[in-house]
Amino acid sequence: MATEKAGELPLDGELAAVAARMSGLLLSRETVDSVLELVVTLAGKTISTAAGAGVTLIDDGGPATTSASSPLVRDADTLQYRLGEGPCLTALAEGAPMRIDDVTTERRWPRWCAAITGTGLRSVLTTPLLTEDGCQGAIKIYSTSAGAFGHAEELTLASFAARAAPLLANARAYERASRFSERFKDTLRDRDLITMAKGYLMGRDGLDEDTAFDRLLSLARADGLSPPEAATALLPPAPRGR
Repeated sequence: MATEKAGELPLDGELAAVAARMSGLLLSRETVDSVLELVVTLAGKTISTAAGAGVTLIDDGGPATTSASSPLVRDADTLQYRLGEGPCLTALAEGAPMRIDDVTTERRWPRWCAAITGTGLRSVLTTPLLTEDGCQGAIKIYSTSAGAFGHAEELTLASFAARAAPLLANARAYERASRFSERFKDTLRDRDLITMAKGYLMGRDGLDEDTAFDRLLSLARADGLSPPEAATALLPPAPRGR
């Protein structure tokens, strides 16, 4: 491990490079998956004693491992979610880092530690990803050696998480906005289809607008279709260009 200077975090130079690389991602508007993959890769490289790293994000369905560098990380996380206990879940709940020096002697999460014994995992360090909007999730590193992480690694991972959390929050916000934009486009497209179908029925059958809309709904129910689908089936195909 690099020797600490007064007032500096361990691996501070590496963390500065990580921050610069992460800032570049914001400019290129990478997807959440790409950001997560980068965060997990850099976390493992930043703390060399880690045998694996992963990120848990909080979503509508609760916490879920969204990126993991190895099956060991994913399996260990899955056991936490299944048992409802473990260092990552506690870090999420309390908004504070959690560390296990040796799962064979740890007493805080007895069921999880017992379940994980035998997999090769021995020590864990996890810290929440906190932003002004709250907890986005947690980042964690695992090792197959006991006592792999100490106070210096806690500081390093906390500093790393402080840089990663806003990036993940921005990437998720961009992804949500993109999904909303696509749904909005679909809504407008459906509305246009229904408007055209009403106009078609009004012209063909001499109906007023309300009656034409009721007719379209009746056709949709009869055929087991949504109104936009019924409109698409009703409208004549667009003429092909010469």
